[in-house]
Amino acid sequence: MERPAITDPVQGGRQFAFLLVDKFSMFSLAAAIDTFRSANRLLGRDFYGWTTVSADGDPVMASNGLPLKIDYAVADLPPVDILFVSVGLTTEFPGKSKVLAALRSWGRRGNALGALSVGSYLLAEAGQLEGYRCTIHWENRAGFVERFPDINCTGNVFEIDRKRYTCAGGTTSIDLMLEIVRGDFGSNLANGVANQFQHERIRSAGDRQRVGPERDLTGKSEKLRRIVELMADHLDEPLSAVQLAKSAGLSVRQVERLFLRHLSVTPGRYYMRLRLERARELLRQTNMPILDVAIATGFTSHSYFAQSYRLQFGRPPSEERRTTY
Repeated sequence: MERPAITDPVQGGRQFAFLLVDKFSMFSLAAAIDTFRSANRLLGRDFYGWTTVSADGDPVMASNGLPLKIDYAVADLPPVDILFVSVGLTTEFPGKSKVLAALRSWGRRGNALGALSVGSYLLAEAGQLEGYRCTIHWENRAGFVERFPDINCTGNVFEIDRKRYTCAGGTTSIDLMLEIVRGDFGSNLANGVANQFQHERIRSAGDRQRVGPERDLTGKSEKLRRIVELMADHLDEPLSAVQLAKSAGLSVRQVERLFLRHLSVTPGRYYMRLRLERARELLRQTNMPILDVAIATGFTSHSYFAQSYRLQFGRPPSEERRTTY
């Protein structure tokens, strides 16, 4: 196979560690590691290396039920270039105190830290994201922002801020690792790896995660996407129809036609769905009182919030809070 032309300013090699906790996302981990494996293949040498870590060095079960062999206990981890944390369905797990202590120690020594998906939550709990930009999976962002209001969680597909590397998980793990590869060897190698995975477009840190009930707005109006993103950024204090229209340089009537043509729903109804989806995330992810959830999603009346929630999801907010997922 013909290899792409590569600029090789980096000597030696790079080593990464993946700190895994119970129910971690196998997909996010595999996407990250296979990006480096493919880069090695195209380079014709093992420049990138990786190792697995857990709280005690014991095997860890992924969220899909598959166990994974572990190379090191976190306390015994030798020096690596970046220590990534991979978390899946829960941020509570056996050995959490050891993991948080290790992350704090790692950060105090000036080492680089990263996170796949919900791993950002652990970095924040360990005090390692203060003063840094970060991101997290969209489904967990609402709870993260409420828990850590002073941390700049952007909602982009990935973020690299000095020695902090975070991504939203899933296929964004590929984008983050491709950015590392691009920084080491240039765009030719990064594009070559993306082609191996049929990864149609390498997303940049400026690309946002999908937002709204229709997560994929690709191919639709740029002005529509801008309005939807603006809605998603102002759920606690909803913007008026006039403000939304002005942001896109359109009239209110033009915005209405835009939403009806592309999404078959009015802007007001779409905005309401966004707010109620955020409310559901907060009910599932946090212990916030229901009234506080209502206020955080732009409702000034508890009864109106409860009525709207029931109409959207077929159950009252109180029942959502009692449900275990």
